[in-house]
Amino acid sequence: MPDPLLKVRNISKRFGERYAVRSVSFEVSRGEVFGLLGPNGAGKTTLLSVIAGIIAPDEGEVALDGLNPSSPEARSMIGYSPQEPVVYEDLTGFENLMFYAGLHGLTGSEARRRCRELLELMGLSDYANRLVRTYSGGMKKKLSFAAALIGDPELLILDEPTTGMDPGARRDVWRLITGKGDRAVILATHYMEEADALSNRVAIMHEGEIVAEGSPEELKRKYGPRAVISVKLLEHRDEVLELLRPLASEGRIARGDGEVRVHVEDPDEAAPGIVSKLLERGYKLESLRIVRPTLEDVFLRLTGRRLSGE
Repeated sequence: MPDPLLKVRNISKRFGERYAVRSVSFEVSRGEVFGLLGPNGAGKTTLLSVIAGIIAPDEGEVALDGLNPSSPEARSMIGYSPQEPVVYEDLTGFENLMFYAGLHGLTGSEARRRCRELLELMGLSDYANRLVRTYSGGMKKKLSFAAALIGDPELLILDEPTTGMDPGARRDVWRLITGKGDRAVILATHYMEEADALSNRVAIMHEGEIVAEGSPEELKRKYGPRAVISVKLLEHRDEVLELLRPLASEGRIARGDGEVRVHVEDPDEAAPGIVSKLLERGYKLESLRIVRPTLEDVFLRLTGRRLSGE
């Protein structure tokens, strides 16, 4: 296996006596989307600022392809879209991207081509010559994301990139995040669906620390509740619980609200057996639904809080 592009080793950052980030370590390889999942205030933004070389850690080190992220060589490899869009209100969208293209050494026709290409990708071509102060919040986020892509970075750092976007724009951004196969991406988000859909691996952050790391499926299997298969029958007989109990995980099965709920390890494997057993005994099924564990369940289990902060 090739060496990871990014290595984060025991990073800590304090503000006064309070740790915003404490002893965080992970690696990210080329072609990988690494999700940082947690509510606002978990330390995600501070960690990303350290990785991007904007602030220095109090402890630990970051290496981007062996380079300090604050070095000019490393900065040229990074595209960073912060939580608050960094765009200039009194410039047009096109002028904003031309400014960032110049910072990356792109000039003339090459810069103009790249800017038009990104405006098209972000669905902003019709607004290219409008002042950014006339843009909606979601449009500013998309322009800021385009600015992060202008230098075709090897490491793309995204802090809550889809906050304030409508569902269609959010899906467009998702497509762009996963569309560059050899780019490493760090995606900080508090949207469970976003982390689950896009990330090869997820680190769950809580109060400045990483409390769990793995693929979304690994985390759900390890920390989430059992999946539940809920079967609604046209008629019930007293035997139904004992009939299905051998198919339930640890014998966990219940009946209520007109449904039989069977707790299972693997619902895709268990469902055919449950249906077959019921049909053999002459039951008629009205419906079957599967409730799977989510990253929200995992976060609640590990931290005692919901991602919404409730």
